[in-house]
Amino acid sequence: MGSLVLILRLVPADVRRHRLQAAMLLLAVTVATATMALGLSLNGVSDALYEQTRAATAGPDVVVLSGESGRAVTSALSSLARDPQVTAHHGPYRIVYADLAVRGRISNVVVHGFAERPGAVNRPLTTSGHWVRPGGTVLERGFATALGVGVGDRVTIAGRSYPVVGIAVTAATSVYPGAAQIGPGGAGSDYSGLAWMTTSDAKTLAASHDLPVTLALDLALRDPARAETFREAHREAHREAGLRLNFHPWQFTARQDLTLLRSSQPILVVGSWLIGFLAITGVAALAAGRAAAQTRRAGLLKAVGAGPGLIATVLLTEYLALALAGDALGLLIARLSVPAIASPTDSRIGDAAGPGTAAVVTATLLAVAVAVLSTLRPTLRAMRTATVTALTATARPPRHRPLLTALSALLPTPLLLGLRLTARRPGRAVLQACSTAVTVIAIVALLTLHAQTERGYGLGGSSVLPNLRGEHDRRLMLAVAVLLITLAVVNTITFTWTTAMEAEANMAVARTLGATPGQISAGLSAAQLLPALPGAVIGIPLGRGLLSIFAARNAVEAPSSWLLAGALATLLATAALTALPARLAARRPVARALSAGTG
Repeated sequence: MGSLVLILRLVPADVRRHRLQAAMLLLAVTVATATMALGLSLNGVSDALYEQTRAATAGPDVVVLSGESGRAVTSALSSLARDPQVTAHHGPYRIVYADLAVRGRISNVVVHGFAERPGAVNRPLTTSGHWVRPGGTVLERGFATALGVGVGDRVTIAGRSYPVVGIAVTAATSVYPGAAQIGPGGAGSDYSGLAWMTTSDAKTLAASHDLPVTLALDLALRDPARAETFREAHREAHREAGLRLNFHPWQFTARQDLTLLRSSQPILVVGSWLIGFLAITGVAALAAGRAAAQTRRAGLLKAVGAGPGLIATVLLTEYLALALAGDALGLLIARLSVPAIASPTDSRIGDAAGPGTAAVVTATLLAVAVAVLSTLRPTLRAMRTATVTALTATARPPRHRPLLTALSALLPTPLLLGLRLTARRPGRAVLQACSTAVTVIAIVALLTLHAQTERGYGLGGSSVLPNLRGEHDRRLMLAVAVLLITLAVVNTITFTWTTAMEAEANMAVARTLGATPGQISAGLSAAQLLPALPGAVIGIPLGRGLLSIFAARNAVEAPSSWLLAGALATLLATAALTALPARLAARRPVARALSAGTG
């Protein structure tokens, strides 16, 4: 009980004394865990939205489509409706391929001919307005949102104007723009929206304009889980009979919904690991700056009889508590953000559940890893230091390297100081290089995504209707890149200020030997730029290699000139960010620095 009371008193007091470090750890862990949880939740949330829409609309277990017509096809569809495994059916009904125009926007559209009173299977849910009536049309909600159309507006389908009498959702087709399922004649489909008309209006539309027509049949099975087995058995039988039928089980439609999110999960998951890495580097730099204080605290605890376990607990609890708080906050943000991230269109209804158990556990492990890895080395060092040494601990004196001293003496003063600061702290130089490399990776990803060419959802690939998947990916990539760059900026400032504080006595000695405050400031900036240079160079091939793992086969690489410009901009930004803290540190009085001891 005494140990617990000691921990509960020391940890809050330490957090209050180091608010900046606590805020940085809390922010970094929150961002990392929220991004990770979102990435791992997308598949489950998409499936949940599909299931809720399917339940609300009596979605079919299997949709059968034929690009052909004639008595043989009609007979085959009728025999499927009478199959012993089928409990209910809807159709056959017409799917008419046409074009739709509204306010200068033209898109492909498939028109389903439905009865005015929906049957037992595939009953679209009207979310506004009412169901189909003669002379009017109902638009699928995702399609209507993309068009900016509502109830009461008029749209032109195949050259004829129709009023929009309702907006509805269905689980019989994929989310917008995947309503076509198959194209005319059973060929490949193009981006299409979905509209419904009465059976007679759809028949008139097709006949009056000689439009392509597909026949479709919706089936409900005794065992929906066996929908794919049903497809395999009947597809082979009809293929042997010379009929080409397409069977789309509900599992296939659910998987098609994930097409819009194909790139989202890698963006978020990989982004969360990179954010976590930057969090580790930043917090590790701050923890290293407190190494002497932590060592002295360990010495005090040893002096009053504390064992190694208690010392480790005291030193690590602060970081673990902040990490777990950030984890909880990140999971809350992920829960609130899931609906917008997992459903880029309005084609589905229902409540998006929060991150599942696997996502929560993984995000929590990431938070704990950030806390432990960033503070493990200073903690172990403090525990291993003898009590007397710990109580009199000061910053470690620099090692004497004759060859480096001789070479650096030939350099200009700022570069000489920067090189010696870098050489004295090689571990921190590696962290700075890695932080810069991660920044460049984010910039490479943004530039590469910007270089991609994509077809719009308008007629013939026109951009009058934007590509929702491309827009969704760009927004996510931009958000992740902004978070990465923000943490990299904080890390750069942290590295500069920590280095300046640790080298305060050395810089004061340099000033007594004739170095000016400007040279000291430039030296501190150079200490960050020297490791940043190889980091920027390495970041370009690393970014390209990472993107190649997830990129499509026809992906276009960003021009090399863009990538080089991005790396150069990163170095210039590093120089600018280090200027202010370096300048402030260089203006500290020499006498006060020297009286504080050697550094």
